[in-house]
Amino acid sequence: MSSSIDFSSPSIQFYFDLNKSQLFKKDSQNFINVLGVSELNSLKGTSMLDTFLSKGNIVEPHYHQNAAELVYCISGCAIVSIYNPFMKQLMQFTITPGQVTNVPQGWWHYIEAQTDHTHFLAIFDSNTPEVILGSDILKFTPPNIMAKTYCLDEQLWKQAVGPVKPGTFIGPHKDCRPNYHYQQPYPLYAPHYSNPVNHQQKNHPFYS
Repeated sequence: MSSSIDFSSPSIQFYFDLNKSQLFKKDSQNFINVLGVSELNSLKGTSMLDTFLSKGNIVEPHYHQNAAELVYCISGCAIVSIYNPFMKQLMQFTITPGQVTNVPQGWWHYIEAQTDHTHFLAIFDSNTPEVILGSDILKFTPPNIMAKTYCLDEQLWKQAVGPVKPGTFIGPHKDCRPNYHYQQPYPLYAPHYSNPVNHQQKNHPFYS
C-alpha cells in the first residue's frame, strides 16, 4: 500500500466488522480474528488480532519480524511469556482486564490462557505484520540439521516433532493425545509476574 492515502477516493473504507474476518479457528472457544489493511484500506501503520481462548490453550511460540505487539486483555486472564534476547531471560507477565504487555519487534513470545473466556487484542505497528511460527520452524527444519547442530539423536528428534502440525496458531491441536503430564519446569531465573491473581483458517497476508 502506498505511504499516502487518498481519503477522497470512493473506495476508501472507514468501517469493518471484525467478526467476519477469521484468521484461524480451533473450535468455538478458541479462534483469532484479524484486521489489517486488506480488510480496512484506510489503515496506516496499525493492525490487530482479536483472540479468544479457553483455559490451557496457547497462542503458540512465534515472533513478528516486522512489527512490535501490544497485548491488551479484555476479559479473563493470560500469561504472556517473552524471551528477552538482551538479558537472556524468559519474562512472564500475568495480565487481566485493562492490563497490557508490550512485545518488541522480533522477540520470541507465546500467550497462555489461565481461565475460560479469555479475550485479548494484539495491536501491531504495521499494516500487515509478518510472523514466523514455532510449529513451522520445528516442522520444516531438516532433522539432520537439528541433530548435527545440537548433538541430538536424529531418530529421537524425528519422533519428538512428528506430531507437530505446521500453522498450529492455537495449541494444543484438537487431536493431541500426549503420553506425558505437562508441568512447567522450575525456571533458572526469576521471572517477573505483573499483578498475579487468584482465579475462582483463513489465508491472509497477515501471515505471509
